[in-house]
Amino acid sequence: MTYAQSGHGALLYRTELEYLDRLVPYISDAVAAGQAVLVAVPGPNLAVLAEALGRLTANVVMTDMTEVGRNPGRILGGVLSRFVDKHRDQPVRLIGEPIWPGRTEAEYPACVQHEALLNRAFTGRDVTVICPYDVCLLDAGVIADARRTHPVLWQNGAFECDNAAYAPEAMLDRYNQPLSTDATAVRYTARKLGDLAGARAFAGAYAQWFGLSADQTADLQLIASELATASLTQVGRTCRLALWRHDGHVVCEAREDGCLDDPLAGRRPYGSDSDRGRGLYVVNAVADLVRTHTTADETTIHAYLRLKGAP
Repeated sequence: MTYAQSGHGALLYRTELEYLDRLVPYISDAVAAGQAVLVAVPGPNLAVLAEALGRLTANVVMTDMTEVGRNPGRILGGVLSRFVDKHRDQPVRLIGEPIWPGRTEAEYPACVQHEALLNRAFTGRDVTVICPYDVCLLDAGVIADARRTHPVLWQNGAFECDNAAYAPEAMLDRYNQPLSTDATAVRYTARKLGDLAGARAFAGAYAQWFGLSADQTADLQLIASELATASLTQVGRTCRLALWRHDGHVVCEAREDGCLDDPLAGRRPYGSDSDRGRGLYVVNAVADLVRTHTTADETTIHAYLRLKGAP
């Protein structure tokens, strides 16, 4: 199937049997046709599929979405598109389950944005994607959003290839939500490229203040540096950095005047993105969550780094 609207579907399942009845034939038919298959679902579902597939797993790339996709902004560029680009000369079949019970309130908007952008990311490619949603365990609002971000639906054993509820642009607008700063935040403003060393030192001092490990200190410094660099070199405006702790994370905020008008920036493979997108790709690769809010006048990015020992 050539990738078009019909290439991205939501499987709304209620039971393990229904999950397997849809996905096992999808995988086995693709393997028999010599197509490349990637399965990225949460660990328990990964184990169930592996058992049902048996020897076929040798022909399938299987990965735990709770690990590779803990930051929803990493899924497209770092997982799905990377696999697609490795198999440019053959059809590709993907199973991606980015939303599962336990996704946090902060993570959810980024998950919806990922789903709304998937069709745009693979336009013109021979790629088909199924995204499973557990109707029994997920909130009704999540299922309603799934209907709005997928042009194809599989539910109750039926296939709907022209989903009237599909409205990805409206969902991007809906989840472009304002991001609040914190009154306890420490702040640093980078006005020129010579301030980048100061941005790294600022992040390093904050990390030591809260006892971050050497690895996490380096990650926080990289995040702060990449966000500031993107503003100064690609936008030409000052970058207002802020750092604070929230709910088991360190949050690094970057605010700049002007609109980041490319929603796929940082979600493409590193080599095929813009210079600014490459910087955001690095932030997505390092951070545990990235949230973005844009208006005509301002762009705000929040990068979350989970503290060691936090749930």
